[in-house]
Amino acid sequence: MYKERRNKLFNRLGDQSITILFSGKAPQKTSDQNYYFTVNRNFFYLTGINQEESVLLLIKGNNTTSSFLFIEKTDPVKALWDGAGISFEDASEIADIPIENIREINTLKGFISQLLTTSRRALYGPIDTFYFDLERQNEEAAKNPAEYFARYLLDLYPFVQIKTCQMELAELRMIKDETEVKDMQKAIAITKLALDNVMSTLKPGMFEYQVEAEFNYVLNYHNAINSFNTIAAQGKNATILHYIDNDSKLEDNNLILLDLGVYYQNYASDISRTYPINGKFTRRQKEVYQVVLDANKAAISQLKAGMTIKQFNDIGRQVLIDGAKKLGLIKEDHEINRYYYHSLGHYLGLDVHDVGNYSLPIPEGAVITVEPGLYIAEENIGIRIEDNCYVTKDGCINLSKAIVKEIDEIEAFMKK
Repeated sequence: MYKERRNKLFNRLGDQSITILFSGKAPQKTSDQNYYFTVNRNFFYLTGINQEESVLLLIKGNNTTSSFLFIEKTDPVKALWDGAGISFEDASEIADIPIENIREINTLKGFISQLLTTSRRALYGPIDTFYFDLERQNEEAAKNPAEYFARYLLDLYPFVQIKTCQMELAELRMIKDETEVKDMQKAIAITKLALDNVMSTLKPGMFEYQVEAEFNYVLNYHNAINSFNTIAAQGKNATILHYIDNDSKLEDNNLILLDLGVYYQNYASDISRTYPINGKFTRRQKEVYQVVLDANKAAISQLKAGMTIKQFNDIGRQVLIDGAKKLGLIKEDHEINRYYYHSLGHYLGLDVHDVGNYSLPIPEGAVITVEPGLYIAEENIGIRIEDNCYVTKDGCINLSKAIVKEIDEIEAFMKK
């Protein structure tokens, strides 16, 4: 699987090149503790290795390609404190890289130096290009190991070119293979269990953070983690797109908007549901909710490979415009921006807002979110309904279909 992905990347890269990808390192939190480690997604996509301070090196030259992995050698003393880490043998098996191509991380610079000598040209030819997954230049980029190493190479070898392979990897990651889809289905399944638990415990008088705690309990039980900071927004709070304070008291007759997700094997779910806090929608809440639900279902029914992102967005937007007019919220189409101020969806995968070439048509095999919403601050109503859909040639498969969203289904579940 990982070898196949690397081969696809090789096909997109120039000859006489070296590609270097870093797994990353957890930033320091305090004097004696680091933050939780999150592996670089491109590195993981091509190796399956989930370990700090590891490097993938890909060589393309003289009609041949080679993959090398550089990791820390097992240290018996460090193993007593932090665990043994991955062995060379296990790394070889996971990443599908020959054991002889697994090296110690401290030999990386020397290995590259040898590749650039004239004596190695018989094997790969003259290397003149280095690829990194560089995305943007800012203050944070200077702390990125790829940015640092690129500058290091230019200082030593000013004749080489530094290029980015970020878009090549982004386009590859747009299309999910069977293993990726299964991991995302598992993430969605855990999300469903957690949302069911939320609905079972939801009631007026709770605090938003207690609702979040009910969600997190199920995640902890299944050894899963949040794919992003949970939004648990009741009443007017739900009209703030990125509300994460989660400290308000739940009021009777209000709605609560939940936007949340789970990571499973580094693959994400991203689900939004909106529930009546007391278990029953008011008449007005039903009217607004139904418009959002209609937009959600219309977009899912029409989503298919070959559609542009604009066409996809226009489907949901038009349903919301028509519905907002019937609700008495707007008279002109452009006024919808007062009540709907985000796009209909995004790619989903190793990142919640996953990489991809958004200028290209949506490809077969992509997983994309469908998340229309209406946000009426003057009525304390914020509603978003989000599903995760696998795109096929002729349509799409709603991977989160089992998570209830119909008005009567929600009310019936909460009544129990």
